[in-house]
Amino acid sequence: MQQVDLLILGAGWTSSFLIPLLKERNFTFAATTTDGRSVEGSDTIKWRFEPDSKDGSKLDSLPLAKHVLITFPLTSAEEIDFLVKSYLDGHSKHRDQVGFIQLGSTGIWQIPQSTIWVSRKSPYNHSMPRAIAEDALLKHDGCVLNLAGLWGGSRNPSDWVGRVAKTKEDVKGKKSLHLVHGLDVSRAIVSVMKDWKTAKGQRWMLTDGFVYDWWALFAGWADKNKKGDAETAGDKVDDMPSDQARWVYELMAEEKVWALPRSMNVLGRAYYSDFWTTFGLAPLKARV
Repeated sequence: MQQVDLLILGAGWTSSFLIPLLKERNFTFAATTTDGRSVEGSDTIKWRFEPDSKDGSKLDSLPLAKHVLITFPLTSAEEIDFLVKSYLDGHSKHRDQVGFIQLGSTGIWQIPQSTIWVSRKSPYNHSMPRAIAEDALLKHDGCVLNLAGLWGGSRNPSDWVGRVAKTKEDVKGKKSLHLVHGLDVSRAIVSVMKDWKTAKGQRWMLTDGFVYDWWALFAGWADKNKKGDAETAGDKVDDMPSDQARWVYELMAEEKVWALPRSMNVLGRAYYSDFWTTFGLAPLKARV
């Protein structure tokens, strides 16, 4: 069985950036989806993770790969152990040649911290189901990439405004936001594959290096319509700014905030990612 460079378990939104990058850089890969659909012009394998099955969830029938990327959340150590063991048992002759990568969330660090700046080495919520599974993967010498808010392609952060801030009180409570673009996530995955010695057994926080102020974003998107698009020049030139932008300026006057963005002390939580410098990279899509 010929070994591919990467097996993507769950070719969803991230793969819309990752697969074109793998093709551009001549990496071999295989990918799964629950329905076997084509993703970015590439066929996928119809497969679903079933940890309660007795047949190893058919992991042994999947292609042999140097790295296995798990894109969907796992929620227990048992699920991780089952996935890793079942896959390696099916490729026992190559078990020492396989590295597992799990995509996670920076939400595990949303607990009280002793400092404003939060890094991958800061305390996190070990009791969260996803964190429990990720910790289990690290024991298998895998790599965890904890991703900040994902954007790019079909995901436009300006589309989130109406969902996250329906009232002035909602706006008042919004502080910092951290993001990373799907293309930069894909570049990070490729870098991990290329420098597995540095990546393995480690948890990495992935942001674009910016700490965004929600108020500044609301104000900056004042002329966005309900679809998140800027109004066409010359069309509705006398239109009103969004409610969220108007509320921001009211709150600035009330709380004596003279300009945006607000200070780090006010924003409360700032993520610091050392991933890019460690792997000798810089984000390509920094700043939304």
